[in-house]
Amino acid sequence: MKKNLVYKLFATYLLLALVAILTVNVYLGGHIKVHLKEKIEQDLLTYAKLINVTASMEEMESAARHIAETAGTRVTLIDKRGFVLADTESSPSEMENHFDRPEIQESRVRGAGQATRLSATLGIETLYVAVAIGDESKTVGYIRLAKPLTEVKDSMNALNLALFQSFLLIGAISFLVAFVFSQRLVSPIQEMEEFTTKLQKGEFPGKLLISAADERGRLARNINYLVNELREKIDWATEEKSKLEAAFSSMTDSVFILDDDGVIEVYNDSFKSMFPAGHGDVIGKTPLDAFRNVDLQDTLERFNENKQILSREITIGNGDPRVMEVTLCPIRGLPAHETKTMIVFHDVTRVKKLEKMRADFVANVTHEIKTPLTAILGCIETLSRGAIDNRDTALHFLDVIGRHAERLNRLVDDLLTISDLELGELPLSIEDLPLESVLTVLWPLIESQALKKNVHLAKDVPSELLPLRGDKDRVVQVLLNVLDNAVKFTDSGGSVSLTARHAGQDTLEIKISDTGIGIPKSDLSRLGERFYRVDRARSRQSGGTGLGLSIVKHLMAAHGGRVDITSRPGGGTDVRLFFPLAKNNV
Repeated sequence: MKKNLVYKLFATYLLLALVAILTVNVYLGGHIKVHLKEKIEQDLLTYAKLINVTASMEEMESAARHIAETAGTRVTLIDKRGFVLADTESSPSEMENHFDRPEIQESRVRGAGQATRLSATLGIETLYVAVAIGDESKTVGYIRLAKPLTEVKDSMNALNLALFQSFLLIGAISFLVAFVFSQRLVSPIQEMEEFTTKLQKGEFPGKLLISAADERGRLARNINYLVNELREKIDWATEEKSKLEAAFSSMTDSVFILDDDGVIEVYNDSFKSMFPAGHGDVIGKTPLDAFRNVDLQDTLERFNENKQILSREITIGNGDPRVMEVTLCPIRGLPAHETKTMIVFHDVTRVKKLEKMRADFVANVTHEIKTPLTAILGCIETLSRGAIDNRDTALHFLDVIGRHAERLNRLVDDLLTISDLELGELPLSIEDLPLESVLTVLWPLIESQALKKNVHLAKDVPSELLPLRGDKDRVVQVLLNVLDNAVKFTDSGGSVSLTARHAGQDTLEIKISDTGIGIPKSDLSRLGERFYRVDRARSRQSGGTGLGLSIVKHLMAAHGGRVDITSRPGGGTDVRLFFPLAKNNV
Protein backbone atom coordinates (compact mmCIF):
# COMPACT_ATOMS: atom_id res chain seq x y z
CA MET A 1 0.00 0.00 0.00
CA LYS A 2 2.82 2.38 0.91
CA LYS A 3 4.50 1.96 -2.50
CA ASN A 4 1.23 2.53 -4.28
CA LEU A 5 0.61 5.76 -2.39
CA VAL A 6 4.21 6.98 -2.96
CA TYR A 7 3.87 6.38 -6.68
CA LYS A 8 0.46 8.05 -6.78
CA LEU A 9 1.71 11.13 -4.91
CA PHE A 10 4.88 11.23 -7.01
CA ALA A 11 2.89 10.95 -10.23
CA THR A 12 0.58 13.72 -9.05
CA TYR A 13 3.45 16.09 -8.16
CA LEU A 14 5.26 15.21 -11.39
CA LEU A 15 2.17 15.85 -13.47
CA LEU A 16 1.66 19.24 -11.81
CA ALA A 17 5.30 20.12 -12.42
CA LEU A 18 5.06 19.01 -16.06
CA VAL A 19 1.94 21.10 -16.61
CA ALA A 20 3.64 24.11 -14.99
CA ILE A 21 6.80 23.70 -17.08
CA LEU A 22 4.83 23.25 -20.31
CA THR A 23 2.84 26.37 -19.46
CA VAL A 24 6.05 28.32 -18.81
CA ASN A 25 7.57 26.97 -22.02
CA VAL A 26 4.60 27.91 -24.13
CA TYR A 27 4.05 31.32 -22.55
CA LEU A 28 7.61 32.41 -21.78
CA GLY A 29 9.18 30.74 -24.81
CA GLY A 30 6.79 32.52 -27.15
CA HIS A 31 7.55 35.89 -25.56
CA ILE A 32 11.30 35.29 -25.70
CA LYS A 33 11.14 34.20 -29.34
CA VAL A 34 9.11 37.26 -30.33
CA HIS A 35 11.38 39.59 -28.35
CA LEU A 36 14.56 38.19 -29.92
CA LYS A 37 13.10 38.39 -33.42
CA GLU A 38 12.07 42.00 -32.85
CA LYS A 39 15.56 42.87 -31.56
CA ILE A 40 17.25 41.20 -34.53
CA GLU A 41 14.83 42.92 -36.87
CA GLN A 42 15.60 46.34 -35.35
CA ASP A 43 19.34 45.67 -35.60
CA LEU A 44 19.03 44.66 -39.26
CA LEU A 45 16.97 47.76 -40.03
CA THR A 46 19.56 49.91 -38.35
CA TYR A 47 22.36 48.28 -40.38
CA ALA A 48 20.33 48.69 -43.59
CA LYS A 49 19.81 52.38 -42.91
CA LEU A 50 23.54 52.79 -42.26
CA ILE A 51 24.31 51.30 -45.65
CA ASN A 52 21.64 53.41 -47.31
CA VAL A 53 23.32 56.65 -46.25
CA THR A 54 26.33 56.01 -48.52
CA ALA A 55 26.24 57.69 -51.93
CA SER A 56 27.65 55.32 -54.53
CA MET A 57 27.22 51.63 -55.23
CA GLU A 58 30.89 50.98 -54.50
CA GLU A 59 30.58 52.58 -51.10
CA MET A 60 27.40 50.57 -50.43
CA GLU A 61 29.17 47.33 -51.31
CA SER A 62 32.08 48.28 -49.07
CA ALA A 63 29.79 49.23 -46.22
CA ALA A 64 27.75 46.05 -46.75
CA ARG A 65 30.83 43.81 -46.47
CA HIS A 66 31.97 45.62 -43.34
CA ILE A 67 28.56 45.32 -41.67
CA ALA A 68 28.25 41.67 -42.77
CA GLU A 69 31.58 40.86 -41.13
CA THR A 70 30.83 42.90 -38.02
CA ALA A 71 27.22 41.88 -37.39
CA GLY A 72 27.38 38.40 -38.86
CA THR A 73 24.67 39.16 -41.37
CA ARG A 74 24.21 38.60 -45.08
CA VAL A 75 23.75 41.76 -47.15
CA THR A 76 22.25 41.77 -50.64
CA LEU A 77 21.98 44.80 -52.96
CA ILE A 78 19.06 44.56 -55.41
CA ASP A 79 18.05 46.94 -58.21
CA LYS A 80 14.56 48.20 -58.63
CA ARG A 81 13.65 45.32 -60.97
CA GLY A 82 14.68 42.69 -58.47
CA PHE A 83 18.04 41.67 -59.96
CA VAL A 84 20.81 41.07 -57.46
CA LEU A 85 23.62 43.55 -57.85
CA ALA A 86 25.82 42.31 -54.98
CA ASP A 87 25.69 39.70 -52.20
CA THR A 88 28.13 39.13 -49.37
CA GLU A 89 27.88 35.34 -49.50
CA SER A 90 26.89 34.30 -53.05
CA SER A 91 27.61 35.31 -56.62
CA PRO A 92 24.91 37.62 -58.02
CA SER A 93 24.93 35.77 -61.32
CA GLU A 94 23.87 32.57 -59.64
CA MET A 95 21.02 34.15 -57.74
CA GLU A 96 17.46 34.40 -59.04
CA ASN A 97 15.31 37.51 -59.29
CA HIS A 98 14.20 38.71 -55.85
CA PHE A 99 11.49 41.14 -56.91
CA ASP A 100 8.64 38.91 -55.75
CA ARG A 101 10.09 38.27 -52.32
CA PRO A 102 7.71 39.37 -49.51
CA GLU A 103 10.20 41.67 -47.86
CA ILE A 104 10.99 43.40 -51.23
CA GLN A 105 7.31 43.87 -52.01
CA GLU A 106 6.65 45.28 -48.50
CA SER A 107 9.64 47.66 -48.69
CA ARG A 108 8.53 48.83 -52.21
CA VAL A 109 5.21 49.86 -50.71
CA ARG A 110 6.19 50.95 -47.20
CA GLY A 111 9.90 51.74 -47.55
CA ALA A 112 10.90 48.81 -45.30
CA GLY A 113 9.78 45.21 -44.99
CA GLN A 114 10.61 41.93 -43.26
CA ALA A 115 9.88 38.21 -43.64
CA THR A 116 10.94 34.98 -42.02
CA ARG A 117 11.37 31.85 -44.08
CA LEU A 118 13.67 29.02 -44.92
CA SER A 119 16.51 30.39 -46.96
CA ALA A 120 16.74 28.69 -50.37
CA THR A 121 20.40 29.56 -50.57
CA LEU A 122 21.46 28.77 -46.97
CA GLY A 123 18.83 26.14 -46.19
CA ILE A 124 18.06 27.48 -42.68
CA GLU A 125 15.26 29.63 -41.17
CA THR A 126 16.28 33.21 -41.77
CA LEU A 127 14.94 36.67 -40.97
CA TYR A 128 14.97 38.99 -43.98
CA VAL A 129 14.80 42.82 -43.67
CA ALA A 130 14.65 45.03 -46.80
CA VAL A 131 14.93 48.83 -47.12
CA ALA A 132 14.18 50.80 -50.32
CA ILE A 133 17.03 52.92 -51.80
CA GLY A 134 16.06 56.37 -53.03
CA ASP A 135 13.75 59.12 -52.04
CA GLU A 136 10.03 59.09 -51.56
CA SER A 137 9.30 59.78 -55.23
CA LYS A 138 11.66 57.34 -56.82
CA THR A 139 13.07 53.95 -55.70
CA VAL A 140 16.29 52.91 -57.39
CA GLY A 141 16.93 49.65 -55.51
CA TYR A 142 16.79 47.72 -52.29
CA ILE A 143 19.15 46.81 -49.49
CA ARG A 144 18.29 43.43 -47.97
CA LEU A 145 19.89 42.05 -44.80
CA ALA A 146 19.41 38.43 -43.82
CA LYS A 147 20.37 36.84 -40.56
CA PRO A 148 19.79 33.16 -39.62
CA LEU A 149 17.66 32.78 -36.52
CA THR A 150 20.20 30.50 -34.87
CA GLU A 151 20.40 32.90 -31.97
CA VAL A 152 16.67 32.52 -31.38
CA LYS A 153 16.94 28.75 -31.79
CA ASP A 154 19.88 28.58 -29.40
CA SER A 155 18.05 30.71 -26.87
CA MET A 156 14.98 28.48 -27.12
CA ASN A 157 17.13 25.37 -26.82
CA ALA A 158 18.81 26.84 -23.74
CA LEU A 159 15.39 27.64 -22.29
CA ASN A 160 14.11 24.12 -23.00
CA LEU A 161 17.24 22.62 -21.45
CA ALA A 162 16.80 24.76 -18.35
CA LEU A 163 13.16 23.78 -18.10
CA PHE A 164 14.04 20.09 -18.56
CA GLN A 165 16.68 20.32 -15.87
CA SER A 166 14.16 22.07 -13.64
CA PHE A 167 11.69 19.28 -14.40
CA LEU A 168 14.24 16.65 -13.35
CA LEU A 169 15.05 18.58 -10.19
CA ILE A 170 11.35 19.02 -9.40
CA GLY A 171 10.82 15.30 -10.09
CA ALA A 172 13.53 14.34 -7.61
CA ILE A 173 12.19 16.76 -5.02
CA SER A 174 8.63 15.54 -5.69
CA PHE A 175 9.64 11.93 -5.15
CA LEU A 176 11.38 12.85 -1.91
CA VAL A 177 8.39 14.90 -0.72
CA ALA A 178 5.98 12.15 -1.78
CA PHE A 179 8.03 9.53 0.05
CA VAL A 180 8.26 11.57 3.26
CA PHE A 181 4.61 12.63 3.09
CA SER A 182 3.46 9.08 2.35
CA GLN A 183 5.51 7.81 5.27
CA ARG A 184 3.64 10.11 7.62
CA LEU A 185 0.31 9.57 5.90
CA VAL A 186 0.50 5.83 5.23
CA SER A 187 1.61 4.63 8.68
CA PRO A 188 -1.72 5.51 10.35
CA ILE A 189 -3.62 4.27 7.32
CA GLN A 190 -1.69 0.99 7.37
CA GLU A 191 -2.47 0.64 11.06
CA MET A 192 -6.15 1.26 10.32
CA GLU A 193 -6.02 -1.28 7.50
CA GLU A 194 -4.51 -3.96 9.73
CA PHE A 195 -7.02 -3.08 12.44
CA THR A 196 -10.03 -3.39 10.11
CA THR A 197 -8.62 -6.60 8.57
CA LYS A 198 -8.56 -8.20 12.01
CA LEU A 199 -12.11 -6.97 12.57
CA GLN A 200 -13.10 -8.56 9.28
CA LYS A 201 -11.69 -11.88 10.55
CA GLY A 202 -13.77 -11.60 13.72
CA GLU A 203 -10.92 -10.48 16.00
CA PHE A 204 -11.04 -7.50 18.35
CA PRO A 205 -7.47 -6.10 18.42
CA GLY A 206 -8.12 -3.36 20.99
CA LYS A 207 -7.99 0.33 20.10
CA LEU A 208 -6.30 2.45 17.44
CA LEU A 209 -3.67 4.66 19.11
CA ILE A 210 -3.37 7.48 16.56
CA SER A 211 -2.96 10.90 18.15
CA ALA A 212 -2.99 13.00 14.96
CA ALA A 213 -5.17 16.09 15.15
CA ASP A 214 -6.19 15.98 11.49
CA GLU A 215 -8.67 13.78 9.64
CA ARG A 216 -6.61 10.65 10.38
CA GLY A 217 -6.98 11.14 14.11
CA ARG A 218 -10.67 11.85 13.82
CA LEU A 219 -11.10 8.79 11.60
CA ALA A 220 -9.25 6.62 14.14
CA ARG A 221 -11.43 7.91 16.97
CA ASN A 222 -14.55 7.26 14.91
CA ILE A 223 -13.36 3.72 14.16
CA ASN A 224 -12.68 3.11 17.86
CA TYR A 225 -16.18 4.34 18.70
CA LEU A 226 -17.77 2.16 16.03
CA VAL A 227 -15.74 -0.86 17.16
CA ASN A 228 -16.86 -0.38 20.77
CA GLU A 229 -20.46 -0.06 19.63
CA LEU A 230 -20.07 -3.09 17.37
CA ARG A 231 -18.48 -5.12 20.15
CA GLU A 232 -21.26 -4.27 22.58
CA LYS A 233 -23.91 -5.13 20.00
CA ILE A 234 -22.16 -8.37 19.04
CA ASP A 235 -21.78 -9.35 22.72
CA TRP A 236 -25.44 -8.54 23.31
CA ALA A 237 -26.51 -10.41 20.16
CA THR A 238 -24.31 -13.38 21.08
CA GLU A 239 -25.71 -13.46 24.60
CA GLU A 240 -29.28 -13.23 23.33
CA LYS A 241 -28.57 -15.87 20.70
CA SER A 242 -27.09 -18.17 23.33
CA LYS A 243 -30.14 -17.65 25.52
CA LEU A 244 -32.48 -18.36 22.63
CA GLU A 245 -30.48 -21.41 21.54
CA ALA A 246 -30.37 -22.70 25.11
CA ALA A 247 -34.10 -22.15 25.49
CA PHE A 248 -34.75 -23.61 22.06
CA SER A 249 -32.62 -26.68 22.76
CA SER A 250 -33.87 -27.26 26.31
CA MET A 251 -37.55 -27.08 25.40
CA THR A 252 -39.30 -30.37 26.02
CA ASP A 253 -41.77 -29.53 23.28
CA SER A 254 -40.84 -30.19 19.69
CA VAL A 255 -40.41 -26.99 17.69
CA PHE A 256 -39.63 -26.27 14.07
CA ILE A 257 -39.76 -23.13 11.93
CA LEU A 258 -41.11 -22.71 8.40
CA ASP A 259 -39.62 -20.19 5.98
CA ASP A 260 -41.43 -18.01 3.41
CA ASP A 261 -42.05 -21.00 1.15
CA GLY A 262 -43.55 -23.13 3.94
CA VAL A 263 -40.45 -25.34 4.12
CA ILE A 264 -38.90 -26.51 7.40
CA GLU A 265 -35.60 -24.67 7.91
CA VAL A 266 -34.70 -25.53 11.51
CA TYR A 267 -35.86 -27.69 14.41
CA ASN A 268 -34.77 -28.28 18.01
CA ASP A 269 -33.33 -31.36 19.74
CA SER A 270 -36.68 -32.33 21.21
CA PHE A 271 -38.01 -32.88 17.71
CA LYS A 272 -35.40 -35.60 17.11
CA SER A 273 -36.22 -37.30 20.41
CA MET A 274 -39.99 -36.94 19.94
CA PHE A 275 -39.85 -38.27 16.37
CA PRO A 276 -36.73 -40.46 16.37
CA ALA A 277 -37.66 -42.52 13.34
CA GLY A 278 -40.03 -42.50 10.42
CA HIS A 279 -39.50 -38.86 9.45
CA GLY A 280 -35.78 -38.72 8.63
CA ASP A 281 -34.18 -35.37 7.98
CA VAL A 282 -37.07 -32.93 7.55
CA ILE A 283 -34.93 -29.91 6.67
CA GLY A 284 -36.06 -28.60 3.29
CA LYS A 285 -39.40 -30.43 3.40
CA THR A 286 -42.92 -29.17 3.89
CA PRO A 287 -44.89 -30.44 6.94
CA LEU A 288 -47.05 -32.51 4.60
CA ASP A 289 -43.98 -34.22 3.11
CA ALA A 290 -42.46 -34.76 6.56
CA PHE A 291 -45.51 -36.09 8.43
CA ARG A 292 -48.00 -37.19 5.76
CA ASN A 293 -50.77 -35.97 8.06
CA VAL A 294 -53.91 -34.44 6.57
CA ASP A 295 -55.07 -32.87 9.86
CA LEU A 296 -51.75 -31.07 10.26
CA GLN A 297 -51.93 -29.76 6.68
CA ASP A 298 -55.51 -28.57 7.22
CA THR A 299 -54.44 -26.77 10.39
CA LEU A 300 -51.55 -25.09 8.54
CA GLU A 301 -53.85 -23.95 5.72
CA ARG A 302 -56.31 -22.55 8.23
CA PHE A 303 -53.50 -20.69 9.98
CA ASN A 304 -52.26 -19.21 6.68
CA GLU A 305 -55.67 -17.61 6.12
CA ASN A 306 -55.25 -14.98 8.85
CA LYS A 307 -51.82 -15.64 10.43
CA GLN A 308 -53.30 -15.72 13.94
CA ILE A 309 -52.15 -18.06 16.72
CA LEU A 310 -53.91 -21.39 16.29
CA SER A 311 -53.91 -24.52 18.51
CA ARG A 312 -55.34 -27.89 17.72
CA GLU A 313 -55.05 -31.51 18.89
CA ILE A 314 -53.75 -33.83 16.18
CA THR A 315 -52.99 -37.55 16.22
CA ILE A 316 -49.71 -38.36 14.48
CA GLY A 317 -48.41 -41.83 13.63
CA ASN A 318 -49.95 -45.12 12.62
CA GLY A 319 -48.47 -48.03 14.57
CA ASP A 320 -48.10 -46.17 17.86
CA PRO A 321 -50.18 -42.99 17.43
CA ARG A 322 -49.35 -39.99 19.55
CA VAL A 323 -51.69 -37.17 20.48
CA MET A 324 -50.10 -33.76 19.90
CA GLU A 325 -51.32 -30.32 20.85
CA VAL A 326 -50.04 -28.37 17.85
CA THR A 327 -49.68 -24.59 18.12
CA LEU A 328 -48.91 -22.40 15.11
CA CYS A 329 -47.86 -18.78 15.51
CA PRO A 330 -46.16 -16.16 13.31
CA ILE A 331 -42.68 -14.94 14.19
CA ARG A 332 -42.76 -11.17 14.81
CA GLY A 333 -40.08 -8.53 14.25
CA LEU A 334 -38.82 -9.79 10.89
CA PRO A 335 -38.12 -7.58 7.84
CA ALA A 336 -41.18 -6.65 5.81
CA HIS A 337 -40.44 -9.15 3.04
CA GLU A 338 -39.94 -12.11 5.39
CA THR A 339 -42.63 -14.29 6.95
CA LYS A 340 -41.79 -17.24 9.18
CA THR A 341 -44.00 -19.59 11.13
CA MET A 342 -43.19 -21.48 14.32
CA ILE A 343 -44.94 -24.78 14.97
CA VAL A 344 -44.86 -26.27 18.48
CA PHE A 345 -45.72 -29.92 19.16
CA HIS A 346 -46.72 -30.60 22.78
CA ASP A 347 -47.06 -34.33 23.40
CA VAL A 348 -50.25 -34.89 25.39
CA THR A 349 -50.36 -38.64 24.74
CA ARG A 350 -49.49 -39.44 28.36
CA VAL A 351 -52.00 -36.89 29.62
CA LYS A 352 -54.70 -38.43 27.45
CA LYS A 353 -53.76 -41.89 28.64
CA LEU A 354 -53.84 -40.70 32.26
CA GLU A 355 -57.21 -39.10 31.69
CA LYS A 356 -58.47 -42.34 30.21
CA MET A 357 -56.92 -44.32 33.06
CA ARG A 358 -58.56 -42.00 35.58
CA ALA A 359 -61.91 -42.38 33.88
CA ASP A 360 -61.41 -46.15 33.75
CA PHE A 361 -60.32 -46.15 37.40
CA VAL A 362 -63.45 -44.27 38.47
CA ALA A 363 -65.61 -46.59 36.41
CA ASN A 364 -63.82 -49.69 37.73
CA VAL A 365 -63.97 -48.58 41.37
CA THR A 366 -67.62 -47.76 40.96
CA HIS A 367 -68.25 -51.13 39.37
CA GLU A 368 -66.17 -53.07 41.89
CA ILE A 369 -67.94 -51.41 44.81
CA LYS A 370 -71.38 -51.50 43.26
CA THR A 371 -71.36 -55.28 42.65
CA PRO A 372 -70.86 -56.40 46.27
CA LEU A 373 -73.03 -53.56 47.57
CA THR A 374 -75.85 -54.64 45.26
CA ALA A 375 -75.50 -58.21 46.49
CA ILE A 376 -75.47 -57.09 50.15
CA LEU A 377 -78.47 -54.81 49.67
CA GLY A 378 -80.34 -57.56 47.87
CA CYS A 379 -79.70 -60.03 50.67
CA ILE A 380 -80.76 -57.50 53.32
CA GLU A 381 -83.94 -56.73 51.39
CA THR A 382 -84.72 -60.45 51.07
CA LEU A 383 -84.10 -61.00 54.77
CA SER A 384 -86.31 -58.03 55.69
CA ARG A 385 -89.17 -59.45 53.70
CA GLY A 386 -89.38 -62.61 55.86
CA ALA A 387 -86.47 -64.78 54.82
CA ILE A 388 -84.89 -64.09 58.22
CA ASP A 389 -87.53 -66.39 59.78
CA ASN A 390 -86.10 -69.35 57.85
CA ARG A 391 -82.85 -70.18 59.59
CA ASP A 392 -81.19 -72.00 56.69
CA THR A 393 -82.15 -69.25 54.23
CA ALA A 394 -81.07 -66.55 56.64
CA LEU A 395 -77.68 -68.21 57.20
CA HIS A 396 -77.17 -68.51 53.43
CA PHE A 397 -77.85 -64.80 52.88
CA LEU A 398 -75.67 -63.84 55.84
CA ASP A 399 -72.86 -65.91 54.31
CA VAL A 400 -73.29 -64.03 51.01
CA ILE A 401 -73.27 -60.71 52.86
CA GLY A 402 -70.12 -61.73 54.72
CA ARG A 403 -68.27 -62.78 51.57
CA HIS A 404 -69.11 -59.56 49.74
CA ALA A 405 -68.23 -57.47 52.81
CA GLU A 406 -64.84 -59.20 52.92
CA ARG A 407 -64.42 -58.43 49.23
CA LEU A 408 -65.18 -54.76 49.90
CA ASN A 409 -62.74 -54.81 52.78
CA ARG A 410 -59.99 -56.31 50.58
CA LEU A 411 -60.76 -53.74 47.90
CA VAL A 412 -60.44 -50.86 50.36
CA ASP A 413 -57.26 -52.33 51.86
CA ASP A 414 -55.70 -52.74 48.41
CA LEU A 415 -56.64 -49.20 47.38
CA LEU A 416 -55.16 -47.81 50.60
CA THR A 417 -51.99 -49.85 50.05
CA ILE A 418 -51.58 -48.55 46.46
CA SER A 419 -52.29 -44.99 47.60
CA ASP A 420 -49.66 -45.23 50.36
CA LEU A 421 -47.14 -46.72 47.91
CA GLU A 422 -47.71 -43.99 45.31
CA LEU A 423 -47.44 -41.28 47.95
CA GLY A 424 -44.40 -42.89 49.52
CA GLU A 425 -46.15 -43.13 52.88
CA LEU A 426 -46.04 -46.92 53.30
CA PRO A 427 -43.45 -47.70 56.00
CA LEU A 428 -41.02 -50.53 55.16
CA SER A 429 -38.96 -52.37 57.72
CA ILE A 430 -36.01 -53.47 55.58
CA GLU A 431 -33.92 -56.38 56.82
CA ASP A 432 -31.89 -59.33 55.56
CA LEU A 433 -34.37 -62.10 54.76
CA PRO A 434 -33.52 -65.70 53.91
CA LEU A 435 -35.99 -66.72 51.19
CA GLU A 436 -36.84 -69.93 53.04
CA SER A 437 -38.08 -67.96 56.05
CA VAL A 438 -40.47 -66.06 53.78
CA LEU A 439 -41.74 -69.19 52.06
CA THR A 440 -42.34 -70.86 55.43
CA VAL A 441 -45.04 -68.27 56.16
CA LEU A 442 -46.93 -68.38 52.86
CA TRP A 443 -46.34 -71.84 51.44
CA PRO A 444 -48.99 -73.65 53.53
CA LEU A 445 -51.63 -71.16 52.37
CA ILE A 446 -50.75 -71.74 48.69
CA GLU A 447 -50.55 -75.51 49.19
CA SER A 448 -54.09 -75.66 50.54
CA GLN A 449 -55.37 -73.56 47.62
CA ALA A 450 -53.50 -75.73 45.11
CA LEU A 451 -54.79 -78.89 46.73
CA LYS A 452 -58.38 -77.72 46.34
CA LYS A 453 -57.84 -77.13 42.59
CA ASN A 454 -55.71 -80.26 42.08
CA VAL A 455 -52.72 -78.15 40.97
CA HIS A 456 -49.26 -79.56 41.52
CA LEU A 457 -47.09 -77.12 43.54
CA ALA A 458 -43.26 -77.31 43.60
CA LYS A 459 -40.34 -75.19 44.75
CA ASP A 460 -36.58 -75.28 44.20
CA VAL A 461 -34.64 -73.04 46.58
CA PRO A 462 -30.86 -73.78 46.85
CA SER A 463 -29.56 -73.92 50.40
CA GLU A 464 -26.58 -71.68 49.57
CA LEU A 465 -28.87 -68.88 48.42
CA LEU A 466 -27.95 -65.52 49.93
CA PRO A 467 -30.53 -63.47 51.88
CA LEU A 468 -32.44 -60.71 50.15
CA ARG A 469 -33.10 -57.19 51.41
CA GLY A 470 -36.74 -56.37 52.11
CA ASP A 471 -39.70 -55.92 54.39
CA LYS A 472 -40.81 -59.44 55.36
CA ASP A 473 -44.55 -58.75 55.40
CA ARG A 474 -44.41 -56.97 52.04
CA VAL A 475 -42.23 -59.64 50.44
CA VAL A 476 -44.74 -62.23 51.65
CA GLN A 477 -47.51 -60.10 50.15
CA VAL A 478 -45.70 -59.94 46.78
CA LEU A 479 -45.04 -63.67 46.57
CA LEU A 480 -48.51 -64.54 47.87
CA ASN A 481 -50.17 -62.35 45.19
CA VAL A 482 -48.12 -63.86 42.36
CA LEU A 483 -48.52 -67.48 43.57
CA ASP A 484 -52.24 -66.93 44.19
CA ASN A 485 -52.69 -65.69 40.61
CA ALA A 486 -50.67 -68.63 39.28
CA VAL A 487 -52.86 -71.18 41.07
CA LYS A 488 -56.03 -69.24 40.33
CA PHE A 489 -55.46 -69.21 36.56
CA THR A 490 -54.14 -72.77 36.27
CA ASP A 491 -56.68 -75.48 35.50
CA SER A 492 -56.96 -78.74 37.40
CA GLY A 493 -54.07 -81.08 36.70
CA GLY A 494 -51.68 -78.19 35.97
CA SER A 495 -48.59 -77.20 37.88
CA VAL A 496 -47.04 -74.16 39.56
CA SER A 497 -43.35 -73.96 40.41
CA LEU A 498 -41.08 -71.55 42.29
CA THR A 499 -37.34 -71.40 41.65
CA ALA A 500 -34.68 -69.01 42.89
CA ARG A 501 -31.14 -68.19 41.81
CA HIS A 502 -28.56 -65.42 41.87
CA ALA A 503 -28.86 -63.07 38.88
CA GLY A 504 -25.56 -61.24 39.04
CA GLN A 505 -23.62 -60.23 42.13
CA ASP A 506 -26.27 -58.09 43.78
CA THR A 507 -29.64 -59.50 42.62
CA LEU A 508 -31.81 -62.45 43.58
CA GLU A 509 -34.21 -63.76 40.93
CA ILE A 510 -37.38 -65.58 42.03
CA LYS A 511 -39.18 -67.22 39.12
CA ILE A 512 -42.81 -68.39 39.45
CA SER A 513 -44.04 -70.44 36.49
CA ASP A 514 -47.42 -71.99 35.78
CA THR A 515 -49.09 -74.03 33.06
CA GLY A 516 -52.25 -71.94 33.11
CA ILE A 517 -54.29 -70.20 30.45
CA GLY A 518 -51.55 -67.70 29.62
CA ILE A 519 -51.84 -64.02 28.67
CA PRO A 520 -52.22 -62.58 25.16
CA LYS A 521 -49.28 -60.45 24.01
CA SER A 522 -51.54 -57.41 23.59
CA ASP A 523 -52.42 -57.55 27.32
CA LEU A 524 -48.89 -57.91 28.70
CA SER A 525 -48.18 -54.17 28.61
CA ARG A 526 -51.32 -53.46 30.67
CA LEU A 527 -50.58 -55.90 33.46
CA GLY A 528 -50.15 -53.90 36.62
CA GLU A 529 -52.84 -51.37 35.75
CA ARG A 530 -55.39 -50.97 38.50
CA PHE A 531 -58.52 -53.15 38.04
CA TYR A 532 -57.14 -54.61 34.81
CA ARG A 533 -58.06 -58.29 34.38
CA VAL A 534 -57.22 -60.58 31.49
CA ASP A 535 -60.10 -62.96 32.36
CA ARG A 536 -62.58 -60.77 34.22
CA ALA A 537 -65.17 -63.52 34.87
CA ARG A 538 -62.65 -65.91 36.45
CA SER A 539 -61.01 -63.12 38.45
CA ARG A 540 -64.25 -61.91 40.02
CA GLN A 541 -65.42 -65.46 40.59
CA SER A 542 -62.27 -66.12 42.59
CA GLY A 543 -62.76 -62.95 44.62
CA GLY A 544 -59.94 -60.93 43.10
CA THR A 545 -59.99 -57.14 43.19
CA GLY A 546 -57.89 -56.56 40.06
CA LEU A 547 -55.27 -54.70 42.12
CA GLY A 548 -52.91 -57.56 42.95
CA LEU A 549 -50.32 -57.10 40.20
CA SER A 550 -50.49 -53.31 40.57
CA ILE A 551 -49.57 -53.72 44.26
CA VAL A 552 -46.80 -56.18 43.29
CA LYS A 553 -45.24 -53.68 40.86
CA HIS A 554 -45.41 -50.84 43.39
CA LEU A 555 -43.92 -52.97 46.19
CA MET A 556 -41.10 -54.23 43.94
CA ALA A 557 -40.27 -50.65 42.98
CA ALA A 558 -40.29 -49.65 46.66
CA HIS A 559 -37.74 -52.43 47.34
CA GLY A 560 -35.51 -51.31 44.46
CA GLY A 561 -36.44 -54.34 42.40
CA ARG A 562 -38.52 -55.05 39.32
CA VAL A 563 -41.04 -57.45 37.77
CA ASP A 564 -40.67 -59.17 34.40
CA ILE A 565 -43.65 -61.12 32.97
CA THR A 566 -43.57 -63.36 29.91
CA SER A 567 -46.48 -65.47 28.70
CA ARG A 568 -48.05 -67.25 25.79
CA PRO A 569 -51.78 -68.00 25.43
CA GLY A 570 -52.44 -71.60 26.50
CA GLY A 571 -48.78 -72.10 27.39
CA GLY A 572 -48.58 -70.66 30.89
CA THR A 573 -46.94 -67.61 32.40
CA ASP A 574 -43.49 -66.87 33.87
CA VAL A 575 -43.19 -64.13 36.48
CA ARG A 576 -39.64 -63.10 37.45
CA LEU A 577 -39.14 -61.05 40.63
CA PHE A 578 -35.76 -59.37 41.06
CA PHE A 579 -34.83 -58.45 44.67
CA PRO A 580 -31.62 -56.82 45.88
CA LEU A 581 -29.32 -59.11 47.87
CA ALA A 582 -28.23 -58.32 51.43
CA LYS A 583 -25.35 -55.80 51.25
CA ASN A 584 -23.07 -57.54 53.72
CA ASN A 585 -23.23 -60.68 51.59
CA VAL A 586 -22.66 -59.08 48.21
